[in-house]
Amino acid sequence: MAKAKIRHIALATNDPIKTANFYKEAFGFQEVGRTGDPHSPEGIAWGVFLSDGTLNLAVLKFKNIDQLGKGLDYVGLHHFGVLVDDLDTTMAKLEGLGAACFMKQEPEAKASFYETKFRAPDGVVLDVSEHPWIGAAPAGLAEVALPKVKEPAE
Repeated sequence: MAKAKIRHIALATNDPIKTANFYKEAFGFQEVGRTGDPHSPEGIAWGVFLSDGTLNLAVLKFKNIDQLGKGLDYVGLHHFGVLVDDLDTTMAKLEGLGAACFMKQEPEAKASFYETKFRAPDGVVLDVSEHPWIGAAPAGLAEVALPKVKEPAE
């Protein structure tokens, strides 16, 4: 099995357009899509998808589902997403490790940019998906050599 890859990070903000423009100007990120309607009560969130060519950064205003228990006006890091080879195997592994699935990907949504959501044992929300988010690189990117971490002395 190939290594899972972080390919998605979501920021919660009260003004997705202003926040997205900041990141585009500051770092040259490209806008690759938008989601939801800011004037409609329908949907979980609305916002802008940015990319650095490898990672999808979702800049979102959540509307009616408080996934973190911090209120809909919470601003900050909201969740991250991991691209996996086999969703069913990964879901079983996460549940076996104590992560609770609270929003499953619908079979007809597999072709879209929707993911399955889990709450890790420490409460952190994470997404898993078999398909990359818009603007995110596929899992087959060449591996980067990571530095060896020196083990702490006992």
